[in-house]
Amino acid sequence: MFAAANPVSRTLSGQAAAWRSGVPMHWMRDWATTFPIYVKSAQGAVLTDVDGHAYDDFCLGDTPSMFGHARPELAAAIADQAARGVGFMLPTETANAVGDLLAQRFGLPQWQVATTASDANRAAIRWARAVTGRAKILVFDGCYHGMVDDCFVALYDGKPANKKGLIGQVRDQTETTRVIPFNDLPALEAALKTGEIAAVLAEPVMTNCGMILPQPGFHRTLRDLTARYGTLLILDETHTLSSGPAGYAGEHDLKPDMLVIGKAIAGGIPAAVWGVTADLARRMDDAQSAAGPGSSGIGTTLSGNALAMRAMHVMLTEVMTDDAYAAMLRGADELVTALREVIDQHDLPWSVVHVGARAELIFAATPPHDAAAMRTVLDHDLLEAFHLFLINRGVLIAPFHNMMLISPQTDSSAIQRLVTAVGDFAAIFRTLS
Repeated sequence: MFAAANPVSRTLSGQAAAWRSGVPMHWMRDWATTFPIYVKSAQGAVLTDVDGHAYDDFCLGDTPSMFGHARPELAAAIADQAARGVGFMLPTETANAVGDLLAQRFGLPQWQVATTASDANRAAIRWARAVTGRAKILVFDGCYHGMVDDCFVALYDGKPANKKGLIGQVRDQTETTRVIPFNDLPALEAALKTGEIAAVLAEPVMTNCGMILPQPGFHRTLRDLTARYGTLLILDETHTLSSGPAGYAGEHDLKPDMLVIGKAIAGGIPAAVWGVTADLARRMDDAQSAAGPGSSGIGTTLSGNALAMRAMHVMLTEVMTDDAYAAMLRGADELVTALREVIDQHDLPWSVVHVGARAELIFAATPPHDAAAMRTVLDHDLLEAFHLFLINRGVLIAPFHNMMLISPQTDSSAIQRLVTAVGDFAAIFRTLS
């Protein structure tokens, strides 16, 4: 059905031999289709392909377009800035305003800019090691913090090792990275009490290996233990920014030492930010002074460019508003309620996990509490069948698992179309099983 309905995309895919794997980035082939869908345009929460099909978009670029595609406020701002110049290696008046807005919204007084969340996480790790004098960091099994080698470790049959996808890395990352299961507080304390861990780097809610929620009390204990053992707490809010205007940390008063935000913060223009507490900023200043003048090796020439600053300013002042979040959260509640009704109607051993404007359909009756348990229920054949079924009915969700994201421009009719498609799939699945 897909191949027959998309002849133009199929033709264009056949003409992409100059790109390795036929696409500019390899993950563009991770969709459950025999060839990529080629995009013509996107507006709001609707994406249109070159064959003329309109899709209700619940992927939203895997978060960069979380507030909607082609926002007119953003388009006007970046066009104006492009006409004034985009890269000066000097600050602008807008940069000052952005710094103030970040401090006010997220509660951390000092900030820096990166080009991607990967870069921001690298910087956070480097500074954590510099100020603590400790070499090791701790991450949770199943995490993803961008293209950061330190974080590409996992538990295989309970044993830590480099992730199999860490192509070309000859160093054993487990020498300086500890990895433990999410929600495992005894393992966390055992690792921290050694005094070797510079920082814990975590998403407040795991979103890469299937959505995994923190157990009650997990974050309070995580904060208490890191403080007790002199370990910095770095929270990566690149996905959980959908939880509320100040992210998950702001909604739940988590008080990290460092906060990383990427993807949606500039509306899809490549930019990320990371903030630190006043105490940590002083420690960073001391470490910089001890190192002497010269380059720290942290940052890239494109970071903090005027275009990114202008994009962040308009996002923080005109797009990421309280009203926008209220609409997103209402839509997510509507989606979750309807999906659970589908599960009940068809008496399926499925469940829905939900945080902020983000929801995930899990093909298991009980949502797993760590990555090892999640891996046992990630039926890749079933996932591919489900995704292709939705695509053939004009619905896009994130290609990697069953994550669905609501934008402030997603209306109830789009949510109903998604739910109807899920219900149709559930009915067929129930018949076949």
